[in-house]
Amino acid sequence: MNLSLNKFMRILWAAVMVAIPVTSFRWFPFLGDSTLVRPLAVYPLALLLPLIFVQWLREKPKLNWAGVLIPLGALVLFIVTATSFGLVIDPLPMRGQTYTGRTIRALATLFIGLAFFISAIWMNRNENDLRFTLRWLFVGLCLNLAWSGLQAVTFYTGLLKKEMVTQWQLAFSMRELVRTNRISGLSYEPAWLAGQLATVFIPILFAAILTNFRLTRQRWLEPALLALSMLTLLATYSRGGLFTVIAAAGLTFLFLGRDVIRAVWNWFISGFRGRAYDIALRAGLIVTVIGVFLGAFLFLSQKVFFRRLWETRASSLSEYIVTINAGSRGAYAAGAFAAFEDHPLTGVGLGASGFYIYQNLPDWAQTKLTEISRQLDPGNRSYPNPKNLYARLLAETGLIGFFLYFAFQFYILGDMLCLLRFKESWTRFAAVAGVFAWVAITFYNFTQDSLTTPNIWLIPGILVGISAALQSKTDH
Repeated sequence: MNLSLNKFMRILWAAVMVAIPVTSFRWFPFLGDSTLVRPLAVYPLALLLPLIFVQWLREKPKLNWAGVLIPLGALVLFIVTATSFGLVIDPLPMRGQTYTGRTIRALATLFIGLAFFISAIWMNRNENDLRFTLRWLFVGLCLNLAWSGLQAVTFYTGLLKKEMVTQWQLAFSMRELVRTNRISGLSYEPAWLAGQLATVFIPILFAAILTNFRLTRQRWLEPALLALSMLTLLATYSRGGLFTVIAAAGLTFLFLGRDVIRAVWNWFISGFRGRAYDIALRAGLIVTVIGVFLGAFLFLSQKVFFRRLWETRASSLSEYIVTINAGSRGAYAAGAFAAFEDHPLTGVGLGASGFYIYQNLPDWAQTKLTEISRQLDPGNRSYPNPKNLYARLLAETGLIGFFLYFAFQFYILGDMLCLLRFKESWTRFAAVAGVFAWVAITFYNFTQDSLTTPNIWLIPGILVGISAALQSKTDH
């Protein structure tokens, strides 16, 4: 019976991994059209969680208590407490939304995110579990890349009619194809696809190549998947996604890839003292690298909103933010900070920052942004979000919740770095992937505020589970 239960749990976990790319699944009951974050992976996860609970009750296998659950538990307890305090403030209903309704909804999204995290910890304890997880995660990535390729064929070749492919996409997604011909894959929008690639898939592929750790039998597969993922990232035209990957890759190289950098540099320099073939090879590499960066730059420059990053003649910071199409995000975050200023210690309660945003928007946002003007229309029923997780945490949980969140995050980072102590190729790979993902998530949270998205929970949960299991073995 236990063997059958384990097999069934692994099947469900594999289904979770394959479903990760689908973020706005159309067929969810009891959700309105305004709810855009709808991970398809919630369905197999909902079946997996009761089985994890049953296995925990049986203590087969015995639970290795991850130390990270202590700061996480403190964070969740404080969020619930701060949200209860918010009942005292009880802001006036806005556009049909009440405080109780928004906080219940926000707490539900938090617990969905925690479900991804706890499940990832439970289902990953050793190298075999990690390989199993990544194998099925790659299946989801391949499906995502295939659908992205189909979108590219539709946008740029005319072989497929856009209306037909739109109907195919609407069969499972809340959104049709992006009208600006930006690739969105199986996600809701291009920025969401870029976020997935930056925080889940590229960290794994990058680490596999950097540490020369094989995840599949085909040595070409990881480099090919990384190249395709990078091309897809470019095709999203997501500025935040590109910056996140560049920053995370640079910092990971700096802290964990210095040996590789030194070896590559020594190999590169030594060739200029050898034969003409070696010199030509290195010169060709220089030309290739320059060509790749120049080609990427020219490709991205096709979009006006990308060129505005360096072509604008703004005379002030606010004008520059508006010109580069980041004004709405800045305005929503600024509006949320007003809630933090009024309640700096405990915030206004999870999910309640939207009640304070419209009335505290900066003046320049109300006069220069058409999106804000539409939102302020009395007939508009939208409920605003800060669109920045850090601004949201400050507004909704105050300084206490904000610092508890970062205590939780740095505990995760510590668990990832602990994997380096075990001096095995697979643990080094896992540590490098984890650090890349952790840095990427840190930057990614500046551009999103959802606690439901699996992106911010999956890789940290996998590596915390492995770290806890390995440390438990060494302690005994």
